[in-house]
Amino acid sequence: MSWVALDRAIKIASFLKCREYEKQWKKEADSIKEDILKNGWNEEIQSFVQYYGSNEIDASLLLMEYYGFIEGEDEKFIKIVKRIHEELMHNGLMYRYKTPDDFGVPTSAFTICTFWMVRALYMIGQKEEAQKMFDTLLSYSNHVNLFSEDLDFETKRLLGNFPQAYSRLALVNTAMLFTQEKVTSEFIRP
Repeated sequence: MSWVALDRAIKIASFLKCREYEKQWKKEADSIKEDILKNGWNEEIQSFVQYYGSNEIDASLLLMEYYGFIEGEDEKFIKIVKRIHEELMHNGLMYRYKTPDDFGVPTSAFTICTFWMVRALYMIGQKEEAQKMFDTLLSYSNHVNLFSEDLDFETKRLLGNFPQAYSRLALVNTAMLFTQEKVTSEFIRP
């Protein structure tokens, strides 16, 4: 079970007053977190990595703050954001990762990852850059403001699954950063 899944289970157990499960899952979540903090950080590249023992990064690391694993002001999170921005940003859009997978080396931007970067920049205090990136990204949607799963780095053409619910959810969650009133749920996160 992942740390995120356990964190959700702990919140639900707490809400339902299931104290024994809450304690058990909290212990397991703490153990997983300790393991990740010990083995997931690569001192050489100053970032958490895609998998233990690797030098590779993955844009999903930007979600560590969102899920409460690490604080936005934490120096490690700031380093992660900067490293990912430096290595995975291309022509204003984000790769998810650059390592080959079952389809080969990625050639297009994974739309949701650019929204993750907007949030991460916002959370480390780079709000103007985040706003600018968000506004630019919005200009790549179609005529009814929908996004696909991927975007072409050069032409910004919508690629892959369309419409993409995850891209839409990331758009909504990111837009909430720039509003005065924030509505959040303690239990429901993507």
